[in-house]
Amino acid sequence: MKKKILIAGGIGFIGYHLCVKLLKKNNVIVVDNLSTANKNNLILLKKFKNFKFIEKNVQNKFKLKCDEIYNLACPASPLKYQKNPIDTIKTNIFGTINLLEIAKTNNAKIFQASTSEVYGDPLVHPQKEDYKGNVNTIGIRACYDEGKRLAESIFFDYKRTYNINIKIARIFNTYGPNMNSDDGRVMSSFIISAINNKSLKINGDGNQTRSFCYVNDTVNGIIKLMNSNSKISGPVNLGSTKEISMNYLAKKIISYTGSKSKIIHMNKVADDPIKRKPNISLAKKLLKWENQTTLEEGIKKTIRYFKNL
Repeated sequence: MKKKILIAGGIGFIGYHLCVKLLKKNNVIVVDNLSTANKNNLILLKKFKNFKFIEKNVQNKFKLKCDEIYNLACPASPLKYQKNPIDTIKTNIFGTINLLEIAKTNNAKIFQASTSEVYGDPLVHPQKEDYKGNVNTIGIRACYDEGKRLAESIFFDYKRTYNINIKIARIFNTYGPNMNSDDGRVMSSFIISAINNKSLKINGDGNQTRSFCYVNDTVNGIIKLMNSNSKISGPVNLGSTKEISMNYLAKKIISYTGSKSKIIHMNKVADDPIKRKPNISLAKKLLKWENQTTLEEGIKKTIRYFKNL
């Protein structure tokens, strides 16, 4: 018998790929207010007979019968979540509580898409799950960083109080096809600029680092965590261990696209982390997971997607 799976934020970038994977064997219901979604993702998903879409803001209470819940309902790019910071906070608090209430009512397993941003601008490198983070609680990114940290707290409070089966993944920079071209994330921004022979804009000196994980690998990790032993709640880091600078990324994208673009440096953005790389030893041990897609392969697939738009 097919499971009924609720995915909040399922029309977004990672949500879309998660839907496609889960629709192969399950009935999927997506709740999304489409505020930052790629509308083309919805068109593609509606082709599946076992897919149902409900346009709704998870900040508002609702009832629904389901066996599993994935919570991906929150803008993930700084450009989007800083546009309406109070709404971002509300999504992480009220949306999380509403979905946990549905999980409690249905005795359903529930997944929380947390983020590497809970580590803030880390003083420990690479970041392990037991690192408590270095977050500016009053900074411009705090609506997302602190919102996600609080969502983790709420998840564990529900687990302790109601014995709910929870799963939390801290997702590091993810990229790939079906990203929004205007979401402001560095990978999509660089690729779009390079394709159009426009300058690639780097905030600061470009020596800040990130670790980019291809979306299929991230989704495989999410599903492995969701299907893991009930004793495994997380949080578990999911990401690539290949750490690169923004200067390196820009040069590679220019090379792969054959672009004539130049690289220009802008003013440093407030609270922009200097280094970011996960320690994924826990994911390797508990989930037998690590990313499989090379950075070159993943970037080239993403470039092909944007060229075909």
